[in-house]
Amino acid sequence: MLLADKNFDAVVIGGGFYGAAIAAYLARARGLKRVVILEREPKLMMRASYNNQARVHNGYHYPRSFTTAYRSRINLPRFVSDWPEAINKDFIKLYAISRKNSKVTAKQFERFCKDIGAGIEPAPASLSALFEPRLIEEVYRVEEYAFDSLKLASWAVKELKESGVQVRYGRRATAIHKNEGALLRVATDVGDGEQEELFCRYVFNCTYSGLNQIGGDFPVIKASLKQEITEMALMKMPTDLEGLGITVMDGPFFSMMPFPARGLHSLSHVRYTPHLNWNDCRGLDPYGRLSDYRRQSRVDRMVRDVGRYIPSVLSSVYQDSLFEVKTVLTKNEGDDGRPIFFERYAGLPNCYSVLGGKIDNIYDILQLIEGIEIDSNN
Repeated sequence: MLLADKNFDAVVIGGGFYGAAIAAYLARARGLKRVVILEREPKLMMRASYNNQARVHNGYHYPRSFTTAYRSRINLPRFVSDWPEAINKDFIKLYAISRKNSKVTAKQFERFCKDIGAGIEPAPASLSALFEPRLIEEVYRVEEYAFDSLKLASWAVKELKESGVQVRYGRRATAIHKNEGALLRVATDVGDGEQEELFCRYVFNCTYSGLNQIGGDFPVIKASLKQEITEMALMKMPTDLEGLGITVMDGPFFSMMPFPARGLHSLSHVRYTPHLNWNDCRGLDPYGRLSDYRRQSRVDRMVRDVGRYIPSVLSSVYQDSLFEVKTVLTKNEGDDGRPIFFERYAGLPNCYSVLGGKIDNIYDILQLIEGIEIDSNN
């Protein structure tokens, strides 16, 4: 292999939305000429960036975490402006407050939305009539959108090509080592027992669920992570629900959103979407555990429970399920917050780990990277 194929300014591990956006930023905004993404899958954005509810949050979902809610409220307009081709606004979004077992009342929800500056209005009677009034206190029409992950992936391919970022598919980073001088050495598994080593000055570990699965001199990250195998059901909704997105707050309830990449609706449920969870640790590969997991859908239980609140959902037709590993910071289990995680390692200069809880968090991550002194002249 030619020397030029081994030496880079920056190696970004992980080709999800975060990895692609960070790599493009390093090339375009920071002037790095030799940036490479290592992606274990055959295409970009095939894992968590695709297998999620495709929601661009506007803060409503986080009444117990003001910081997360406020950052979503600030980031949404910018995200919609930067990726307009991937945004779906062609539906009405409703938030409903349950009368029982909710951690927030209707009045509290209204006050919270006012505090973060999120628009809210009572839903018209024709839409409120979709809900069982014995179980739902109030229904609100809000401003929230969905994104098409396939269109975001198309953007990433085009953007990376135009910015000169190289993408190597089928590469799984196995170790990061200190090397001579200021260089880092990244060992990768390229399949069929073959190994490849790359040398660089900066490494960004954007592997989401795989943050702790890199060896060598790379340490276990300081934050405690929880891994979950989750199921997102994809449904064909009846006519009266086709143009709607619905979330019931705030407890053991559910959410349904348009899923633009498939022309369907996703359905998630606080009780039934998580199938299995464990505390993250090195050596227990989350993706291996997902691969070995028996994927038996719980969609029947989801639909039965949702049908108590919205009877017409019982006429929906199940199409498919997306199973994926979801990674959250253990410290935020109580408040459901989704802050970003950004960590630098003293023993590995210019090596960083990144974890974003939501797609719009990308701006918070890029703001932190702006504070890094990066030399583009070498």
